[in-house]
Amino acid sequence: MGEGAVDFRQIQLDFASHIRDPLGFPPPAGISPHRMAVYRDLFFNNIENFIATGFPVLKSLGEKIDWETLIRDFYAKHRCKTPLFIGIAEEFLAYLRDDRQETADPPFLLELAHYEWVELVLAVKEGEPPALRRHDIADLPDARVELSPVAWGLGYRFPVHCIGPDFMPKEPPLQPTCLVVYRDRQDVVRFMEVNSATYRLLEGVERNPHVTVRQHLMRVADELLHPDPASVLEFGTTLLLDLHKRGVLDLMA
Repeated sequence: MGEGAVDFRQIQLDFASHIRDPLGFPPPAGISPHRMAVYRDLFFNNIENFIATGFPVLKSLGEKIDWETLIRDFYAKHRCKTPLFIGIAEEFLAYLRDDRQETADPPFLLELAHYEWVELVLAVKEGEPPALRRHDIADLPDARVELSPVAWGLGYRFPVHCIGPDFMPKEPPLQPTCLVVYRDRQDVVRFMEVNSATYRLLEGVERNPHVTVRQHLMRVADELLHPDPASVLEFGTTLLLDLHKRGVLDLMA
């Protein structure tokens, strides 16, 4: 490159650095402030809109979170590993997990973001809930059970499904929150709160998809040291049938 020649690659790097962090990096020489402001707003507003769409509850917590500052910090610090727009929400979650260092953030921040991310992922995830089948309740203990490909069992320290502008807990409750988030047969993402025993049951179903209802429920009864395994089988069979009707599980003879 001759003397006085323009290093275009350096201009690009300076341009990108200023777009990402205008307070930390000056704009490239020779570009009008007005045009630079247009680029800054265009890029930032696009990213902010994608994240706001995926994390509406998080954005609503204006009392605890300075939303614009949070997004600008993500925009400046996090190095995304995918160019796909659909991946921005996951990149934002990775930023909160790996890069965020603000001690004033509420303690539920990461868990709430994960919960909202799960809802977004299940809305677009490939796969369908199992078809609704007719079952004789007497035959169900010997049926095989599988988790829907668009259903996840989730465990959190905080009740993330209740958090909003009017409820922002400072400490986690004594008992963890167990949820099932799933896409139903009408393509609506729903959630239901379950107890820890049901959560462990669903974990077992996910790990062992070819085991019968009876085997899964007897395992849970053993783990709980339940004095009446027959009642666990009776109640659990009814519970699994309800989860099948919702589209969370498949029950196959």
